[in-house]
Amino acid sequence: MSKVYNTEIISVGTELLLGHVTNTDARDISEMLSKIGINVKYHTVVGDNPEKLRDCVEIAKKRADIIITTGGLGPTCDDLTKQVLASAFGLELVENKAEMDTIYEYIKGGKKVTPNNYIQAMLPEGCTVFHNDWGTAPGCAFEAEGKTVLMFPGPPKECVAMFKALGLPYLKKLSDEQIVSHSIHMFGIGESAVDYMFRDEMNKMSNPTMAPYAKECDCLLQITAKAKSEEEAEKMIAPVMEEAKARLGDYVYGIDVDTIEQRVIELLKAKHMCFAAAESCTGGDIARRFTDIPGASAVFKGGVVSYTNEVKAKVLGIDPALIEEKGAVSYEVAKEMAERVKELCGADIGVSVTGLAGPDGDGVHEVGTVFVGLAADKTYVRELHLGTYRTRSFIRQMSGNHVYDMMRRYLCGLDIL
Repeated sequence: MSKVYNTEIISVGTELLLGHVTNTDARDISEMLSKIGINVKYHTVVGDNPEKLRDCVEIAKKRADIIITTGGLGPTCDDLTKQVLASAFGLELVENKAEMDTIYEYIKGGKKVTPNNYIQAMLPEGCTVFHNDWGTAPGCAFEAEGKTVLMFPGPPKECVAMFKALGLPYLKKLSDEQIVSHSIHMFGIGESAVDYMFRDEMNKMSNPTMAPYAKECDCLLQITAKAKSEEEAEKMIAPVMEEAKARLGDYVYGIDVDTIEQRVIELLKAKHMCFAAAESCTGGDIARRFTDIPGASAVFKGGVVSYTNEVKAKVLGIDPALIEEKGAVSYEVAKEMAERVKELCGADIGVSVTGLAGPDGDGVHEVGTVFVGLAADKTYVRELHLGTYRTRSFIRQMSGNHVYDMMRRYLCGLDIL
């Protein structure tokens, strides 16, 4: 964009302040905006109180060019976002007949239509309506007093889908320039290391730009360019992307993919191979993450959650004497788990994970000690020490990422350990 836009997201809902609901809307919208080169400067959370919301809007008007709200568009008495925003910009709320009819058709099949449902169809005069194909409350956008205002419903499944389908295209029209962004996703290297590697280049760049971002268990390097056309922006990005990928090397697992398991499913399909998983401390999370992806059944045979030594012995067939001698958290048991599940399920690849996710240790290993295995033509085992201070969820997520990284490396012919 030729102009730099400061953006503020105001999330409305007392449930957010009480901690009853996690504010994922602001996170997801910020992530989508970053991909089109719009920086979010402020996140504000306010309860269902019209006076406090009005105060937040007045502050946002002074420091932001784009104001995005989530929540408070429903039919209940505390859903007052539209009323407050319209008043703050001197606009009247008017009935939108098309939305009124849609709300009636949406609701009538399942329950009685009460009059308060129609409040959702009262929208700021002259606004662009964002029809809600995922619920009842429409969103909207308008421009006033030099500001661009967009409003979205609070439920994440509605908010995110509506913002992606309607909010992003609306914002892209603010400029005659096209913004293109691609993300290089990496595992095994942290945000600070990537920043250090590219710091000199990033400090000198203005268009395209590069910026590293940390995710919970991996990171990405985002490259963004602005140009008169998408094709021109892509040409500007291409050499920067190639140079960055070359320098990052084996750490790169994919471009513009959300997760490492998505990359693994692509590789398995391309090679017509399948895998099976034996899990202990991850409790089935590796299988769950993989089967969340449509099409996983083509390359995933199944899994065994061998959480106890008894299941490791009776289901996977691991010698109880080995478990007794080496311990369930060991190189040897991880190796056996991977090999046995591969054979049991008739898979090309068997993977395993056994370790201590905490909070208790086993008297031998510290919390965060995990062994992950991969059995194919050979068997490989990684020994991980993920930190005694880490949460159970982090250790489980990171262990799964290591399993997927080993699979990715094996399928790409890279060093696995």
